[in-house]
Amino acid sequence: MRKRFWPHGLLVGLGCALVGVLLGLGAYTFTYAGGSAYLGNDPQTCANCHVMRDHLDSWQKASHHGVATCNDCHVPQEFLPKWISKAENGFWHSRGFTLQDFQEPIRIKPKNAQVLQDNCIKCHQGLLHEVTTFGSAGDVTNGCVRCHASVGHGPPG
Repeated sequence: MRKRFWPHGLLVGLGCALVGVLLGLGAYTFTYAGGSAYLGNDPQTCANCHVMRDHLDSWQKASHHGVATCNDCHVPQEFLPKWISKAENGFWHSRGFTLQDFQEPIRIKPKNAQVLQDNCIKCHQGLLHEVTTFGSAGDVTNGCVRCHASVGHGPPG
């Protein structure tokens, strides 16, 4: 019988230790960065990163300030898609801000622009029924913000 150089138990132990270290680092980073704040709906949280300060300031001057928060427009409203979107965007935002390799000024990605468009149509469904039945309003290249850019974030600076 051949003796194995790496006994099975040692490999399992190393794997568990690696997973434990990764989970520990993740938990520490989440706590240190105040990650639990991002689970809520407070617009101030979105401005924790300095690059979002202008977006928060312009939202406070916009017509939707009294009726919509960041999540109302930028996150899917269904339960599971909402949390998947928050996790996905949170990961990419954290990565970008940590490594300082994000585009400035920050711009919405096509996937998130589609979420924004879908939310515009859902909230204004009663007003938009006639327009959206023509089909072009659902296309992100002909999105609501093309003509109504200042609604969510106020007049351009």
